[in-house]
Amino acid sequence: MSAKILMVCLGNICRSPLAEGILKSKLDKKKFFVDSAGTAGYHVGNPPDERSVAVAQKYGLDISNQRCRQFETLDFLEFDHIYVMDRSNYANVVRLATSENQAQKVKLLLEEVDLGIVEVPDPYHDDADGFENVFQMIEIACDAIAKKLS
Repeated sequence: MSAKILMVCLGNICRSPLAEGILKSKLDKKKFFVDSAGTAGYHVGNPPDERSVAVAQKYGLDISNQRCRQFETLDFLEFDHIYVMDRSNYANVVRLATSENQAQKVKLLLEEVDLGIVEVPDPYHDDADGFENVFQMIEIACDAIAKKLS
């Protein structure tokens, strides 16, 4: 296993499931493990939001089997790279780090690319266009990450 990558958003139903599915599709499954989690436990055990599932399917990705889970401190030991979707997720994850080494594993996903913004907006209260927009941002960032890791 070359690397383990964790994608994190607030509820683990919109952005991070998309990021998990997109990055998985770009990396060799024998060499990389990709997962996702949320900083809050609102949706633990649930599948991703149907709008995330729909936009992923539009691009040939099936994320419907994913199940939401909450980020935990053990994730710092398990994962090599932890990508968060926004500054709030960043603060919530870094607060759980018990060392500088653990905190340094955490990055904002959009720091990997220059889109003029560093936060992936939460599309939860948005319409389908919001999910499309988020998919495109995550796709660009995951392309960059895949190139960097491969």
